[in-house]
Amino acid sequence: MTFSFPSSPRAGMALAIGSMLSVQLGLAVSVDLAHAVGPAGVAWLRLAWAGVLLLVLLRPRPSSFRRPVLLASVLLGGVTAGMTILFMVAAARIPLGTASALEFLGPLTVAIVRGRGTRLWPVLAAAGVVLLTEPWHGGADLIGVGCALASAVCWGCYILLTQRVGDEVSGIRGLAVSMPVAALAATVVEGPAVLGQLSWPLVLAGLGLAVLVPVVPFSLEMLALRRLTASAFGTLMSLEPAIALVIGALVLHQLPGLPAVAGIALVVIAGIGAQRSGAREPAPVG
Repeated sequence: MTFSFPSSPRAGMALAIGSMLSVQLGLAVSVDLAHAVGPAGVAWLRLAWAGVLLLVLLRPRPSSFRRPVLLASVLLGGVTAGMTILFMVAAARIPLGTASALEFLGPLTVAIVRGRGTRLWPVLAAAGVVLLTEPWHGGADLIGVGCALASAVCWGCYILLTQRVGDEVSGIRGLAVSMPVAALAATVVEGPAVLGQLSWPLVLAGLGLAVLVPVVPFSLEMLALRRLTASAFGTLMSLEPAIALVIGALVLHQLPGLPAVAGIALVVIAGIGAQRSGAREPAPVG
């Protein structure tokens, strides 16, 4: 039996929101794991298990990919590893709000550059993100800021490459190539530093976390990008800080102040606007 999602922009928005919910729930339940192996270690565990799971479940055949699509899938794996690890390193050195605001420059740039309609939605989204994250509260660490900006570049490339692969490959088969590549890249960078700290409970916890982040969200994002323009998707990603505030309030009892409430309102308005103007024509599937 096969399942299909509607191809409307509304369906794309629902998939993107589902992805962001999965990410934030995964981050909320990974606090204890981060204490044990460090933020970068958590990123490595997530990517390593995700690569194994998708490789085993989907059993990709790279020979069935056209060469440009295979190259795009490999590049997607590289930027996925970079985006994940660089952000975790940045968040360990500078305040999370500052890191989030800097990283959002990636999808925001995609939304502005690739947008064909009104530029109002990215502007509203950017203002909302600033209010939500309040980056002016933190001090500056040049290495942390540099890692956050590098993660922003990776996030922008991730959006464009995910759309490219998703347009050419049916379902989520492209992830079965990109995620093992991301796992290998993360293992080269972080694996040696973390392997000695692992125990079976940590390994099993990493497996569960990998399902929440990144297997489920990355799969949903690839499906969403078949239904939305890169501009609309980049703007919709600004909803993630708002979702993070809701998860934080419900799970961690972190209640938002008035600036955060105003930020939520702005990014929700921007998200609705992006969803209404962000439909794509159906792309051929190879």
